[in-house]
Amino acid sequence: MIIETSRLILRELNKNDFNSLYAVLADSDIMQHYPYTFDDARVHNWITRNTERYQVLGFGLWAVCLKETGELIGDCGLTMQTINGTIKPEIGYHIRKDMQRMGFAKEAAIAVRDWTFENTPFQEVYSYMKYTNEPSARCAMSWGCQFDCEYEDEQNEITRVYKITRQEWKSKTEYDTIRF
Repeated sequence: MIIETSRLILRELNKNDFNSLYAVLADSDIMQHYPYTFDDARVHNWITRNTERYQVLGFGLWAVCLKETGELIGDCGLTMQTINGTIKPEIGYHIRKDMQRMGFAKEAAIAVRDWTFENTPFQEVYSYMKYTNEPSARCAMSWGCQFDCEYEDEQNEITRVYKITRQEWKSKTEYDTIRF
């Protein structure tokens, strides 16, 4: 499975991605809002778990690669997450520090959002994060999500939830098509 955007290629993660993905997930600045920074075993498990997701669900977190060079700069994709006690489809992303603030997370998330609504029956797609993760919240809103709720949990203290519905996506897509 490959998704292409103007600047990116999203593809399935594989074992050869370990070093590039480690540079993202083991970076304490990038993972400051995550419960932990990854070590070797956690990065290997991350790749294995997503490979299993591809086989079972047909989706997971995908490698985000620069189209021009093929270089892996992060991950983005669709996973099933427990959000406020219910399993829901969620788009998540991690982008290498030197590639942040260039619109790559937004571009990848838009591609995953569109893929999700075009290829799955989900009526809503979510993005959730620790309440202190303002950059992730801004990114979620940039690809169409609106604030949904927040709740207390052990992992994040307070988790903020954003979502976009299929109808909202469809209305925006139709508007963009008509407008341009």
